[in-house]
Amino acid sequence: MKKTKKYSKIFIVLGDQLTCDSDFFKDFDFKNDCVWMAEVREESTQVWSHKSRIVLYLSAMRHFAKELLKNKYPLEYTQLVSNQNSSLKSELLKFLADHSCKNVKVRKPGDHRVEMQLKDAVSSQGLVLEIVEDDHFLCTSKEFEDHSLNRKQLRMEYFYREMRVKFDLLMKDGKPAGGEWNFDKENRKSFSKNGPDLIPSPVSFPPDKITSSVIQLVEKIFPDHPGDLAFFDWPVNAVDANIALIDFLDHRLASYGDYQDAMWVNQPWLYHSRIASCLNLHMLHPLAVIKDAEKYYENGKASLFAVEGFIRQILGWREYVRNVYIKFMPEYIHLNFLQAKNNLPSFFWDNNTDMHCLKCAIGQTLKHGYAHHIQRLMVTGLFCLLFGVEPKQVHEWYLAVYVDAVEWVELPNTLGMSQYADNGIMASKPYIASGKYIDRMSNYCKSCKYDPAKSVGEDACPFTTMYWDFIIRNEKILAKNPRMGMQVRNMQRLAPNLKLEIASQATAFRLSLNVLK
Repeated sequence: MKKTKKYSKIFIVLGDQLTCDSDFFKDFDFKNDCVWMAEVREESTQVWSHKSRIVLYLSAMRHFAKELLKNKYPLEYTQLVSNQNSSLKSELLKFLADHSCKNVKVRKPGDHRVEMQLKDAVSSQGLVLEIVEDDHFLCTSKEFEDHSLNRKQLRMEYFYREMRVKFDLLMKDGKPAGGEWNFDKENRKSFSKNGPDLIPSPVSFPPDKITSSVIQLVEKIFPDHPGDLAFFDWPVNAVDANIALIDFLDHRLASYGDYQDAMWVNQPWLYHSRIASCLNLHMLHPLAVIKDAEKYYENGKASLFAVEGFIRQILGWREYVRNVYIKFMPEYIHLNFLQAKNNLPSFFWDNNTDMHCLKCAIGQTLKHGYAHHIQRLMVTGLFCLLFGVEPKQVHEWYLAVYVDAVEWVELPNTLGMSQYADNGIMASKPYIASGKYIDRMSNYCKSCKYDPAKSVGEDACPFTTMYWDFIIRNEKILAKNPRMGMQVRNMQRLAPNLKLEIASQATAFRLSLNVLK
C-alpha cells in the first residue's frame, strides 16, 4: 500500500507532556517533521477513570494542539469521537501504516504500559523508538542511579538534600537556610475547635468552548464513569496554570506549611495549591514554580517553614518518586510485601459508608477528582492498609479517581508510601495510626457514630480496631523495624482477652463488607 505522506521524523507528544519549552524539540524540522498526538479510549478505561480526569486530559491536549498550530508546528492529531475501542498502539500503527518516516521520537513516558505500546507499534514497522530524557524533570535517571549507588536503602531526605545543593535552593553560604534541611515537624499543626480562618477560594476556571465540548463528549461516551462534571474548573492550559500558581502563592502559601496535614469538613482545598495536575501535565515547569516560591520567602511574604515544606513536595518527593518508578518498574506494580488480598470495598466508588472521615474524603474525591496528600495517605490509604486491600486494587483506584494521577507519581506513592507493599523502598515504616490521629488532625470524628478512642464495642472506630489488629497480625515483621518499636510494645501491653476481642471484631468488620478473598 502506498504511503499517503512522508515525514523525516515523528515527534510523539503524550497527554501529560504538554509543553514546547523543551529540548525535545531542539532538532525539529518544520519542513519535514510532524508532531503526533492521539486521544484514545483505552486511556480512560484501563482504569475506570473519573470524568474530571478524562476531561482534564482531553481538554488540555486540545488546547495544546491549538498552541502547536498557532506556532506553525505540523500536527497530526486524532480526536476521540466515539466509544469505539482504541489504544495508543492501535492509533500509532494506523498512522505509521499510512505515513512513511525515518525516525520516531518520544520523551520518556510516565507510564510503563504506554512505553511498551509505543515500542511495539514502532518496532512492528521496522523502526526504533528514540526515547529521550524528559527535561521537564529535574533529576535524570543517570543522576538517580549515581545517587543510589552503594546505598543499602533509598531515602528521600538524602536525595532531597542533594537536589537543594544542585539547584542552590533555600541555601546560604553552602548550608540550608535556617540551619535545617527539613521543617516537617513544623508542618503538622491542626486547627482549633473553631476550624480554619476564612480562606480565599482558589481561583476557578469555568469551562471555555473547548472544555465545554469535551465535557459533552465525555458525558456521551463515558456516562457510567465516576465524577460530577458540574464542578469541573481545573486549569487546562499554561496561561491558566500560571494564574493558579500565582493565586496560591499570594493567598495560601503563607499558611500552607502550618496546616498542610490538617483536614476539615467541607473544606476540600484549605491551603493547598491545586497545581499538581498543572505540573504533571507539563503546563508548569517545576523549577519555575520552586523559584517563584523561594522568592516569597526571600521577600518576607511567607515563612521558611511554609516555603521549605512546599518546595520539598516538588523538588524532593516528586522527583524521588518518579525515579523510584523508573528504577523498579515493571516489577514494582506487582509487589505485595504484607500479602494483603482483600477486595476494595464498594463504598470507594459510591461513598455509601457510615465512617465520616471516609465519607468526607471519598465524597470530595468523587465530586472534584481531588483530595490532598493527608486525606490520601492517612484516611483512604490508611483504611486500605489496615483493612488489607490488595495493593494493586488500591493503586488502580487512586489512578482512576484523581485528576493529577499519572502512574509514575501515583504508583510508588500508593504501593510504597501508603500500602508498604514494597517492603520499605519508598518509606522507612508502614504509615499506620488509629482513629485518634484522624480526630487530632480534623473535625471528621465529631460527626461520626464511631468513637476513635475505642477499639472494641458497637461504637468502636474501625480504624482503631484495625490499627491494633494490624500490629497483632504483623507483629514479627513490625518488631524488626526500629521505627515501629513503640507501637509494637504498646500492643504487647494489651491484655490477652482484649487482643482476642480486637481480632474478632476486625474479622467481623471485614466480613460485613463482603470483600474477603
